[in-house]
Formats: sequence, structure tokens, C-alpha cells
Amino acid sequence: MCLHKHYPAVISWFMCMKFFVLSHLMFFLQISILFLLVSPVRNRLREIVGASTNWKDHQQALAERASLSQYLAQSQDELPAKTMKDSAVEAHLPLGSQPALREKYLNYHNSVRFGRILEDLDSLAVLICYSHTWNKELKRSPLSIVTALVDKIVHRSCDVGIPKVLSLNLNQPFSQYHDGAYTNVLDATFVMVARDPENKRAAFINPLKLESPEEEAIFQQGEINKTRRVELSTASLLKVAPTAEERTLIHNLFLNTLDTQTVSFRSRILPPNSVWMEDCKMKGLEICHPQERNIFNRIFGGFLMRKAYELGWANACAFVGCRPTLVAVDDIIFRKPVEIGSLLLLSSQVCYTEGMHIQVRVHTEVLDPLTRQHSTTNVFHFTFCIDNDIPSVVPQSYGESMLYLDGKRHFDETMRSQG
Repeated sequence: MCLHKHYPAVISWFMCMKFFVLSHLMFFLQISILFLLVSPVRNRLREIVGASTNWKDHQQALAERASLSQYLAQSQDELPAKTMKDSAVEAHLPLGSQPALREKYLNYHNSVRFGRILEDLDSLAVLICYSHTWNKELKRSPLSIVTALVDKIVHRSCDVGIPKVLSLNLNQPFSQYHDGAYTNVLDATFVMVARDPENKRAAFINPLKLESPEEEAIFQQGEINKTRRVELSTASLLKVAPTAEERTLIHNLFLNTLDTQTVSFRSRILPPNSVWMEDCKMKGLEICHPQERNIFNRIFGGFLMRKAYELGWANACAFVGCRPTLVAVDDIIFRKPVEIGSLLLLSSQVCYTEGMHIQVRVHTEVLDPLTRQHSTTNVFHFTFCIDNDIPSVVPQSYGESMLYLDGKRHFDETMRSQG
């Protein structure tokens, strides 16, 4: 039996809906099991935090939550240790037996809308965190638990058709029940953050007691993932120059586009079976209405993920001219919350292709219509595949070359993680 308290600013929560590993202030969730009706989950979350169901009452509800600060622990030593089993959840989506529910999750290919799954993953991740930190002596939780990032979602199945049941329980990954058996559909890793009732500063949560070698292994995987994220951030192309190998790659791409007839650096031609990156974009706009708010009266993170995924999928579909299949979602970072009433701009770019795979980056930002200031809120990375070889994308500017290399890095990481 082992008790883990870790770094004072981080909580790792490894979740198979199931398992999570934590330190002090941040949750790391690996979700390899999940599914439940959204309405009961969100209703339960509102009860836990005391959120109002009416938009007009949200200011009063937020003011009432501020008084809960008195119940926050001053150190993790004040809180009882919890086990992974304390927050275990099993949930089902009976898509085969409930036509009204199925209609919400059905796409025009007669399979499940992955964007809806992203919304449910986010809601359930928050609920699992609150299950771990729940104090039976309090009517409402003093914690504000929010999504910091989605580290990785790996799609294990080529297609998610409409099954009889989508299920999540203690011992199996997110799966679908079809033809008498469960099939693994995806694994997902979330990082959550615990903050005070007003969402202004970090808050302590219960330490985690590990009870088996399997749980120890899950905890260690959380440590490995954290180290990997730090390394990737340190090597970001926004901070340091490309490696020598990457510089050579970009120069070779440049040489392949030169017009040998003119002997000029300005004269560029497109190589065969290629597309300029400039021509591989797609954009969208969302007005952020109260209907899409979370329990803290900001735009729900799952909604942002769904909109980004659907734009990225549409961009990939338009690029290849057929229906792409999701392979993985990588490194979704929530840089700042999106307020109700914001204008949300979404920009999608096919930034890298290799063989039958497409790497798509979606950048979201908030526009203040009064000041015309833009603020980045999220960056999303999606990997798709089709059954045929895909045209290459070719950068022209230095900025596009950095997008190309960043896309290649995310693609290579996805391929490595799949073995």
C-alpha cells in the first residue's frame, strides 16, 4: 500500500474511469473507459457546486460560492487519503434502445458523432474528480475543478458505428457493446486542475492511496506523461530553433519548389501530387451563448473540443475528398477560459501529411468586438487517416514551415504512442 502526495502544484489522475493518480493541485486523468448520459452527469455537477440552472441567477450563484472558501484545506495533510476505487464509475449510453438519445449522437454516416463523445468525456472527467474529493459533511464542494489539457485521446477502432450500448466501468476501456461483446473504442488522458470557489488560486485535494501493482504502474505512467509534456514544451518551436535534421527537411522542401528555368529564389512551383499549405485552411465562428455554459458560467470545454474537432474533420474531408477516420487527438491546451458572449474564431490548417495520414491543427481565439483584440484560448491537434495515399502539403513561408514541423512532431508522437 502506498500513499502519494506529489508536487505541490500538480495532481495526476490516471483514469480508466477507474483509476486516477493525484498530487496536490492538479488531476491527471487517463480515461480508457467512459460513458454515461450527459444530462444526469451535468445535473449532478450542478448539485455538487451549487450552480444555478437559470442564466439570470448566475451572478448570485457565483457570489454564494465565494463563501465556501472557509472549507478549503490549508494543506494536503488535513485531507483523508482516497483510493482509486473511491471514484470508480460505470456508465452506459443505451443508443440501441433509446431513439431520442441516438438521434443526438448520430451523424449522417450512421455512426457516432465523436464530437459528442468529447463533450461527455469532459463532463465525466470533472465528475470523477469531484467523486475523489467529495466531503460527505458538506452540501457543496468548495473546489472549482476545470480541464487544464487533454494530453492524448487514441482511437482504437477504425469506426464507431451505432452500437447497442456504449459503456465505461472499472475494468475495461471506453467500449461499445455490439453483437454480444464489448469492443475497445478509445483511450483518453485528461489533466484537471483544482482551484478555489472563485477559480482564482490553486487548492489542495485528497492524496491518493495505491493498493496494487497495477495502480502503481498507472501512477508511474502519469509521471512519464508529465515528463514528456515538459520536454515537448521546452523544445517548442515557439521557443527554440528547429533541429539540424528539421532545418535540412525544410530546405529540401524549398529546393523542390524552385523553378529551375528561372534560377530565382522567388519563382516557386508546386511539385507533383502536392498542395500549398495556404490552400489547406478552413475557418469558423461561434457566438458563445449561455446555453453552452459550464457549471462555472463559462463556455463548456467539451463544447470547444466538439467544435474544433468538427472543423478539423471538415477540413480534412475537404482536403482529401472523402470521409477521414480519426486516429488520435493530441495535446489540447486550455490557455484561458471563454466567457459567455464572446466571439470565438476557429482556424483549421492541414499542416502535415504522410502516407495515408493527415495532421490537422485547429487554433481558437476570442475576439473582443469593442477593442478588436484577439486572445488565443486553445490549440488542438488531430490525426486522421484514409484508405489511400494523400497529397503532400508544401509550406511557402517560414511561419508555414514551423507549422509543418510542429505537425510532423505531433504526428510522429502519435505514431510512437501507438507502437
